[in-house]
Amino acid sequence: MAFVKATPYARKIAKQYHIDLSAVTPSGPGGAVLARDVEKAREGYKRTREVPVTPLAQRIAESMHVDLDKVKGTGIGGKISKADVLAASGRQESVLQPGELREALTPMRRSIAAQMTAAAAVPTTTVTTKVDVTAMEDMRLHHNENAKIRYSVNDLILMAAAKALRKHRQILCSYAEDSIIYKPDVNLGMAVAMEDGAGLLVPVIREADTLSADELASKAHDLARRTRDKKISPDECSGSTFTVTNLGMYGVEAFTPLLNLPNAAILGVCSIYDGVAVKNGAVEVRKLLHLCLTFDHRALDGAVAAKFNLTMKEYLENPSILITGFS
Repeated sequence: MAFVKATPYARKIAKQYHIDLSAVTPSGPGGAVLARDVEKAREGYKRTREVPVTPLAQRIAESMHVDLDKVKGTGIGGKISKADVLAASGRQESVLQPGELREALTPMRRSIAAQMTAAAAVPTTTVTTKVDVTAMEDMRLHHNENAKIRYSVNDLILMAAAKALRKHRQILCSYAEDSIIYKPDVNLGMAVAMEDGAGLLVPVIREADTLSADELASKAHDLARRTRDKKISPDECSGSTFTVTNLGMYGVEAFTPLLNLPNAAILGVCSIYDGVAVKNGAVEVRKLLHLCLTFDHRALDGAVAAKFNLTMKEYLENPSILITGFS
């Protein structure tokens, strides 16, 4: 078989959809087959195929990468149904047992499922850094005694992230086919769980690095409150260039967050715990916290991610610099 020049992503989706690359018309430089060429060929294939199939079975077959030409339909006229696709894939629709309840996905949960499925397909790595936040907690509690705008741990994390992203702007990017798109603004996405467990939304603090500490905290509080009250608009949940997700309030010590696509990185914030550390040559009990940065390894390298975490550590361990030098 003759070698066909094609991008890695084009080869990947051609394999998924069982498309012969030699039969695809290329449009890339030097006659290379691009992903869009494969998609175009796939659409033409779908339009001309003669096997009758229900729309639901078609969608399931695509999501599970099942070749419909190899599926025997059991419907009228040999029409392929959902059950036929599941049988061909070796899977069966689950049968409810006594006491079990099936609940249809809400539109929000369906959207989240699609986003998480796409994110899980991205090659990622997570780097974790331990931070001593003893001074930060002391400063935060002292500040909150008389302050009009009280700071949460998450507020200080957002402040540090906004500052750190100024120094590491290469993290503000997204991967595109054969290219990386770099973003000009520090638009912080802030993951907020709905209180009724209905789902997760990510409101965005735009140009967070241009705000003062109080302005950023106030904006974060307002967005979180309106998100939980379901009064947030779709526009306020779009355009993020970096995301922060905090599970510290649930006692989580480490986790690997999935990307909030198209962002190339997401910072997972864990709980503060009492741990032993060496301070000025002496062993002390300190307030410690883990930061877990997941990043798209197609767009970013481990060294870049590690340096970002070190900058976060510097700011959080020196909170006076973080607050007074923020705006």
